[in-house]
Amino acid sequence: MSDDLDLRADARRNRERILIAAEELFLERGVGVALEEVAKRANVGIGTLYRRFPTREELLAATSNERFLSVAATSRLRDPEHDPNTAIRAYLEDLALNTSIYRSFAASLGTVIQCGTPGCNAITAEGNRLLRRAQEAGMIRREVTFDDFITVVIAISIALEKESSPKSRVAHLVDLFLHGIVVRHGPHLP
Repeated sequence: MSDDLDLRADARRNRERILIAAEELFLERGVGVALEEVAKRANVGIGTLYRRFPTREELLAATSNERFLSVAATSRLRDPEHDPNTAIRAYLEDLALNTSIYRSFAASLGTVIQCGTPGCNAITAEGNRLLRRAQEAGMIRREVTFDDFITVVIAISIALEKESSPKSRVAHLVDLFLHGIVVRHGPHLP
C-alpha cells in the first residue's frame, strides 16, 4: 500500500513539475517550444510527459486551466450587472487577453478547449450560456454559434501577438465583431 501512495505522490509531483516547466517555457518562447525541452526543464523523461499529456493541446489546456476557470467565474459574477451584449463583450475580451498570454497559442485554441479540462469546460459552458441569453433577448442573431465566438477570439489573439499592450486593441476588435464596420444610421443607409 505504501508503494502505491509513493507512486501516486511521485506522479503528482511529476505532473506539477511538467506544468511549471511548460508555463515558464510557453511564457518565454511561445507554445511551439519542443516538448523535449519541457521534459528536460521539469527533470522528467519525455515518456513521463507524454503519459500525462499525450498532446501539446492537452498540455496547453492544463497550463491554461486556472486562467480559463477564472474567465468563466468572473463572467458569471459580473453577469447580473450587465445586459447580454455587455456581458458577451467582457467575456470575449477576457478570453482574448488570456489566449494572448502565450505566443502562438491562439492557433490551437479551438482544439485546446475540446480537451475537457475543468477550465475548458467552464469557458465553453459560460460562452454558450451568454450566447443563449443574448439570443433569447433578441440581441444576437440565432445563427451565431459558440464556435463563431472562438473563431473571433482566435483572430483577435493572432492579430495581437506582436502588440506590446493589447488590452485597448482587444476592446476595439471585439467591438468590430459585435457591431461590424457598417454605419447603421448614416446618410446612405435606411
